Amino acid sequence: MKPMKPARPIVLAALCLFAGTASAHGGSHALAGFTDGLTHPLLGLDHLLAMLAVGLWAAQQGARARWAVPAAFVAAMGLGGALAWTGGELPQVETAIALSVLALGLLIATRRRWAVPAGMAAAAVFALFHGHAHGLEMPQAASPAAYALGFVLATISLHGVGVAGSLAGRRAVQAAGAGIATAGLALLFAL
Repeated sequence: MKPMKPARPIVLAALCLFAGTASAHGGSHALAGFTDGLTHPLLGLDHLLAMLAVGLWAAQQGARARWAVPAAFVAAMGLGGALAWTGGELPQVETAIALSVLALGLLIATRRRWAVPAGMAAAAVFALFHGHAHGLEMPQAASPAAYALGFVLATISLHGVGVAGSLAGRRAVQAAGAGIATAGLALLFAL
């Protein structure tokens, strides 16, 4: 028997996260909406780039910012989602999301360093809008808690990928920042 390649179990486990519900198990269940929440940040270019950028920028800051900036983002994103679920409104959500992609890309490309509390505050402001958009796009039949758990886990994972991506080297990270900023500009013009 051939030994299994080390990457195969990881790929199989990841695919299980995206498995649909079997038709024999229809109706409501405790995790209704989890998959929708998990995939939402992965399927929108604006969210995907912003989440990766938060991780890249936090890693560039180093030290405490490496975890504090993404943590502030995740906490504020949850608040933004809750605001949307309770009927609260934020102005110009799509514009703010596109601006967050542009701003984060520029911060990475220019290697801009901020004090940790300022970086956390900026990440939190961006996250309110991202969370609000996630909350607005929650399917009606979904459990808000399961949906939130899904988009929080996806966001944390994307932040982690961004932090890990910072190991590619200073120039590669700056080039990625320039690409993210360019995409943010394109998103703004597409509005």
